[in-house]
Amino acid sequence: MWQKHAYKLHSLEYKVREAKGKINIFDRQWNQPYVIGVCGGSGSGKTTFCKQLVKYLGHDNVLHISQDAYYKDLSHLPFEQRADVNFDHPDIIEFPLLAAHLDDLMLGKDVNLPLYDFAKHSRLLGNQYASPKPIVVLEGVLLFSDSDIEKRINHKVFIDASEKVRFERRLKRDVRERGRTPESVHKQFNHSVSPMHNIYVEPGKTKADQVVSGEQSFDTVIVDLSLKILKELFSN
Repeated sequence: MWQKHAYKLHSLEYKVREAKGKINIFDRQWNQPYVIGVCGGSGSGKTTFCKQLVKYLGHDNVLHISQDAYYKDLSHLPFEQRADVNFDHPDIIEFPLLAAHLDDLMLGKDVNLPLYDFAKHSRLLGNQYASPKPIVVLEGVLLFSDSDIEKRINHKVFIDASEKVRFERRLKRDVRERGRTPESVHKQFNHSVSPMHNIYVEPGKTKADQVVSGEQSFDTVIVDLSLKILKELFSN
């Protein structure tokens, strides 16, 4: 069984390398960016999946955009009020700006992506300059809850993981990377993350073209999906 799996993976990897060799972003052989939307609950494994996909397809070929950068700026509020905002509701995301940026990329225009400070709950000064690339990997918890964003996605992937796994991962990440206390992470997860997941995130599973387990290796899925993306990119 293992040998059969390894042979399939090797064959797919060869086909992906062959297809990647046809990408020439300077000759613009591709017409419009191919948008992959990766959705799923907080801590499901979206970022790991996206990073692996970007690495496999090649950084020169992929623009990775996170929905998290589009949190609305709350710098006009006192910090205590910012901390009490429901960051898991779609209304806190500036989806119109994200949609406008996707449209500009489709037209071959450069965009300035916003930057966000999760510790201070506010946008940072300045932007991240980004140029169009053949493939756009769009990552976010609430992507499939917004119809305008959803219709701009060519292939929708939902990363599925149990609540227990998602919470444990979020706890480690928020304490280590976002300066949160364990108590605040517990409170936020119970008060907003879990309820909003059930209302706005989980239904996205039915809208997805592909559901992937966030509790298993992504290796075969990444290779298979990469081949699909490259085939579709050059078939248009």
